[in-house]
Amino acid sequence: MSEYINNREMRQNAIKEIIKKLHDGKSVEEVKQLFEEAFQGVSASEISAAEAALIADGLPVEEVQKLCDVHASVFKGSIEEIHQPDDPTLIPGHPLNVLVRENKKIAHIIENGIRPYLVLTKENVKEEFSKLKEGINQLKDLSVHYGKKENLLFPYMEKYGITAPPKVMWGVDDEIRNQVKETVELLDKNVKINETLVQKIENLLGKITEMIFKEENIMAPMLLEQLTQEEWKTIADESGEIGFMIDHVPQWNPAADDKGKDKTEIKEAGEAGLIRLPSGEFKLEELTSMLNTLPLDITFVNKDDVVKYFSEGKERAFPRTKAIIGRNVSNCHPPASVHIVEQIVEDFKTGRKDQEDFWIKMAGKYILIRYYAVRSHEGEYLGVLEVTQDIKPIQEITGEKRLISE
Repeated sequence: MSEYINNREMRQNAIKEIIKKLHDGKSVEEVKQLFEEAFQGVSASEISAAEAALIADGLPVEEVQKLCDVHASVFKGSIEEIHQPDDPTLIPGHPLNVLVRENKKIAHIIENGIRPYLVLTKENVKEEFSKLKEGINQLKDLSVHYGKKENLLFPYMEKYGITAPPKVMWGVDDEIRNQVKETVELLDKNVKINETLVQKIENLLGKITEMIFKEENIMAPMLLEQLTQEEWKTIADESGEIGFMIDHVPQWNPAADDKGKDKTEIKEAGEAGLIRLPSGEFKLEELTSMLNTLPLDITFVNKDDVVKYFSEGKERAFPRTKAIIGRNVSNCHPPASVHIVEQIVEDFKTGRKDQEDFWIKMAGKYILIRYYAVRSHEGEYLGVLEVTQDIKPIQEITGEKRLISE
């Protein structure tokens, strides 16, 4: 296979072949040896291209996802790290600095808050069990870390044509979230520490550790190859919308001299004049403030399945960042639920339905999610309106109120 080494396309095919061998049942050691014999090094972008090609050839995202942990262990140590002269991971407040700091906290929780208490025999079992529960509960904050990745970093990867890794990583993120939730529920039932529970938690910790590696050694280099400083600044500014796993995240203010690169910004149209509608008119500030005052979140996706607008009210059911503007709606949802979104859109486009509702309990709220087909007077499909609202306070209303509150 030495003839592949200096040929990018053939090297990509070789990577695809190795991943397929894993899929066909070859052992990790067999494939790892083949890999080491064939390559002196491989870039993160080549791994991305191989995964994308596999998906394009018809291999389901879920199948690539199953292989994710395995081929990460094969590629580990062989990926050529891509660094810029000034390492962004060392710049306080830079999104990659935040990512690395949060990953260090995650690793600290694993090594100091969980592993020491994964024991089958201890004199003070209750105390050990209590500390194990506390450590696992801290992993709930992974949703914040993964949320920034999925809502701020993935849109830029897609913008630059990197589509397979986000789908695969998002699927694994969801697996990790579900395993954390299941483990918390088991521990809340005061299940004793036994071999089955230890193995379940070890499997979870292994997946989280592998994800840390993929984020820092596969995803981060891909982003550094593509994103402009202004794009990084946008990500930094909007990260607070989702939150942080760490304290004391400083504001990052890079020098505004990123000349010669394409700039990406959302233009505000008609700022100087009035926005005239059939039943009235608004100043831009009036319309924006009115929409943001609504006691619900609205998001509009146009007829081409592209996210065009979302409101920015104080009480948000789900995080939204400006990075989703211009993003295909299918890429805004986890792989496990994207088929539901696509079915709704298809039903609206064909006219089979005009509305679809869902309701879920989440973090003490009862969220009603409603989708409406938006059509012109002539019935032409224009897009989808998503409306989300916490209806728990409404459900708690009783009796009548006829007077102004004092």
